Amino acid sequence: MILHTSLGDNAFKRSRQLKLLLDKNEIALAGNLKLKIYGTLQCSSGKRMKVQNRVFLNSETEAIEFGYRPCGHCMPVAYKQWKAFNLVNN
Repeated sequence: MILHTSLGDNAFKRSRQLKLLLDKNEIALAGNLKLKIYGTLQCSSGKRMKVQNRVFLNSETEAIEFGYRPCGHCMPVAYKQWKAFNLVNN
């Protein structure tokens, strides 16, 4: 997991580092640190979150290991599966 704020001290530096990570396929998903939700990098909900709350993840497995749940907007199938599983097990 990579904190967005750790990529640089200004927006330009963060965007350059982010591009490098994307080019190397080191990140595939983004998440909200406080809400523990992960989704695609193109998610409109994710694009609105504060930089301080944004993290980047390299896989769904990593997201789940950190206790994140799928986003209901950009990952509806995964979210429904997560929700059904949690309803049965709680």
